[in-house]
Amino acid sequence: METQENQNSSPVSFFQSLFQSTTAKMLMVGFLTLILLIPLEFVKSLINERSNRQEEVISEINGKWGEKVFFYGPILKVPYITFEETLSINQKTNETLKQQKAITKYAYFFPEDLKAKSNVNTKLLNRNNYESVVFSSKMNFEGSYIQPDFSSKNIPSENIQWNKTTILIKTTNLKSIKDEVKINLGGTKFTFEPVYSSNVNDSTQALETGFIDLKNTLKTGKTNFDFDITYNGSKQIKMVPIGKTTLLNMQSNWAAPSFTGNFLPDDKTKKIDNNGFVANWKILHINRAFSQQFFEILPNLDTYAFGVDFVIPVNQYQQNERAAKYGFLVIGLTFLVFFLIQSISKIKIHIFQYAMIGLALILFYTLLISITEHSSFTKAYLIAATAVISLISLYSVSILKGKKFPLFIAAALTGLYTFIYVIIQLENYALLVGSIGLFSILAAVMYFSRKIDWNK
Repeated sequence: METQENQNSSPVSFFQSLFQSTTAKMLMVGFLTLILLIPLEFVKSLINERSNRQEEVISEINGKWGEKVFFYGPILKVPYITFEETLSINQKTNETLKQQKAITKYAYFFPEDLKAKSNVNTKLLNRNNYESVVFSSKMNFEGSYIQPDFSSKNIPSENIQWNKTTILIKTTNLKSIKDEVKINLGGTKFTFEPVYSSNVNDSTQALETGFIDLKNTLKTGKTNFDFDITYNGSKQIKMVPIGKTTLLNMQSNWAAPSFTGNFLPDDKTKKIDNNGFVANWKILHINRAFSQQFFEILPNLDTYAFGVDFVIPVNQYQQNERAAKYGFLVIGLTFLVFFLIQSISKIKIHIFQYAMIGLALILFYTLLISITEHSSFTKAYLIAATAVISLISLYSVSILKGKKFPLFIAAALTGLYTFIYVIIQLENYALLVGSIGLFSILAAVMYFSRKIDWNK
């Protein structure tokens, strides 16, 4: 009878010992960690949604204030006549007739030298919880032209319409130009007017003067010009270096410029501090692969443009996104700490209690993003981390039946969140610091787990 009872009870004891084994507990905790990745992905989706909403609001703000500024000019546009032979058939005699048809084409000539000065005053515009960097920029241009040369195309002088010359500027953001634009060429002022472009593939707009009699305006040698243009804009200022020598001096109160485009400013004269920046560019014609004159077609030279981006270096949603990427690491290491304490102290921790701790860790990211929208990222991170560490530490007091282990958990979580915050703030050394930190954590885990009997 006793033997039969032992045989009946052995399967129960086997399954009880199996589910209470260290291996089974590790598998359950690992599976729970994977399950918690699902709500973590929902949190990441929320961050992306809020980030996209920010982009929409910023685009709306910039659209009303002013978009990116792109400048390509001023360019002499000289019309000339060419004759092309055309063929037609006489309907009565069926004879082929040859005719000369006059066609008007245009030649484009760039300045010999172009000097630009830009004073950019930036500010932040806020709407609800979002902000955008906008600016007002007063730009002054000076330079000179030489007499256009048509000899390379063998165009007779009588075919050149000197009296119908215009000056052309290709630019963007016309609606945000604040004052009338007039160019002083050889002592005479000419007013720019907007020009309609039928080219749907051209993202730029055009300003063009009325007719200029170039023979009476351009002098022997060089003829100087100057003009001012004032923009309201956002995000970026770029220009094309069309002068045989192009100089640009830009000053701004923006302390975090990002120099962009095909050319960088001179390092010797560049200054950046908390009050703003000063930058100078000098581009020679041998530095870019295009000539000073073009016939028939004005080329798209966007790839040679250079300038400055006025953007917030790392916005709050980028920082939240980077923090959420470490969510799996935080959950895994926190569970590992509890599991090691459980294994060393023989205290039983139910899988439900692990789940509550995991949900508290995920709640950190929702707290972080919601508080960040009403404060700075640093303050939000401090508040959210303090709240979650306090919650888990107080909860672990009842689980671990004492104060020694909860204090250790509080210290471990504090160190972990501090470590992640440091990585988020670093840019160039994030990978190095992160690798060293993870190596140190692995070494600590190996040290504290070295005496655990994993066969039980």
